[in-house]
Amino acid sequence: MVSDGGEGSVYGFRLSSVVPATVTGEDKVHGLSNMDLAMKLHYLKGVYFFRREAVEGLTISDLKEPMFEWLKLYYPTSGRIRRSESGRPMIRCNDGGVRIVEAQCDKSVDEWMAMEDHDIHNCLTYDQVLGPDLAFSPLVFIQLTWFKCGAMSVGLSWAHVLGDVVSASDFINMWGSIMAGHAPPRSLGTNPTSPKPQFHQKLSQKPFSLKMTHPLGDHWLLPGSNHPRMGTRCFHVTLDQLKRLLSAHSGPHAQSQPFQLLSAIMWKTLAKIQGESEPKIVTVCRNSYGERGDGEILKNAMVVSRVEADIGVAEADVSDLAKLIAEKTVCENGMIEETVGGDDGKSDFVVYGANLTFVNLEEVKLFGLEIQGHKPVWASYSIGGVGDEGAFLVLPAQDGDGGRTVTAILPEKQLAGLRRELKDEWGIA
Repeated sequence: MVSDGGEGSVYGFRLSSVVPATVTGEDKVHGLSNMDLAMKLHYLKGVYFFRREAVEGLTISDLKEPMFEWLKLYYPTSGRIRRSESGRPMIRCNDGGVRIVEAQCDKSVDEWMAMEDHDIHNCLTYDQVLGPDLAFSPLVFIQLTWFKCGAMSVGLSWAHVLGDVVSASDFINMWGSIMAGHAPPRSLGTNPTSPKPQFHQKLSQKPFSLKMTHPLGDHWLLPGSNHPRMGTRCFHVTLDQLKRLLSAHSGPHAQSQPFQLLSAIMWKTLAKIQGESEPKIVTVCRNSYGERGDGEILKNAMVVSRVEADIGVAEADVSDLAKLIAEKTVCENGMIEETVGGDDGKSDFVVYGANLTFVNLEEVKLFGLEIQGHKPVWASYSIGGVGDEGAFLVLPAQDGDGGRTVTAILPEKQLAGLRRELKDEWGIA
């Protein structure tokens, strides 16, 4: 299997498995919440670049040895999807294992980073889909890619049904902690049953942030028919650029925040490209650390909201759009959970890309993975299974520099126009 986008190849793939250090047993079940199941067609892809000095002298055994204790802590990640008698999906903690992928790249990290028009996340993370043999599909893949300069990337492919980006990044960060000899600070709590929210009244409105697909059975892959080919592109906003944008486009009564302003810029720019079909309703996702209880280190705890514009988006001032995102969000979590739970989690839905979606990942501990005392020189996340309307992720840029990385996941025909407009009007590349 070779990944080749014309600019360089990743080759020599070797697959193996790692299981928890101690037997968990077939009887233990990790229940999936309605919010977990709302995300089951989505996959998180994280990439971390480490320079040669960070991984020099390490063997594959050195990297895999800490994983046994790591997976003992996160034992549901080694499980497999099963269904209850009612048909509701759950995770059977049967120690099926996490897949480890070893690969080589014929470029250096600097050459790779300098290349245009390549999708880092797809090339350096394993192409994961759950099903059609659902009961045998790993929930997590770790791809270790060695570059010709001696550097290495760590690629995480994570089934979103396990948890959100906070869960995924905390998971990979813990591997580094255990590799460094630090004992886990807490044990993992798991959901023996599938928690179902209690609603005080029947919700009459359907969530705008959720789109039902055709029944997919045991193949959790967004249908390809009538679905445009999606592309991914990372845009870098330096701290100086961010300060200038915030200074120039903050509203008269309130200061915009980076996520709100960058989302507003992307919304307006895409509206200009789409013309009369400009998106009026968008989805805004943010992580809620307060929704995580003690020991809940695997959870989809995002707050999912809708924002509706009653103005022409393409002609609007970005400060007005940023104000909408800051002040006019309507939380839809309750409606989403009720809708997904209506048939006990058996239906299939899309969240990211059901509307144009903006995901706030500014507070994620993106550079928390350390190898031999070294942090990654670059890290980013993307999402697989995004619907037709596309999504933007706003993440920290290099550790401590105050900038942002905006990852765009859009139909490929829109990406070229987006790149041109962002560079010409906003100086973002």
